[in-house]
Amino acid sequence: MIQNGINKKKAVALRYQPDLDVSPKVIGTGKGMAAEQLIAKAKEHDIPIQEDETLVEMLAQLELNQAIPSELYEVVAEVFAFIYKIDQNT
Repeated sequence: MIQNGINKKKAVALRYQPDLDVSPKVIGTGKGMAAEQLIAKAKEHDIPIQEDETLVEMLAQLELNQAIPSELYEVVAEVFAFIYKIDQNT
């Protein structure tokens, strides 16, 4: 889950299943109340949340279930590295 913190919250949920997906996919987006609900659901299920306003803006333009474009691989890899690090510490 990635969120930004400007006036009207936006959030994007990503999924990556190496055995099924070639690259991570956008599985949810929202702004305002929808973003708040995505964030609440992520917290409820102990899904790590990273704030990155620029990345949210870019990913929010993608369609649901659309694989992220190769131009975003590096920055999204950083998000997954962040999640991996959290998982290793729990």
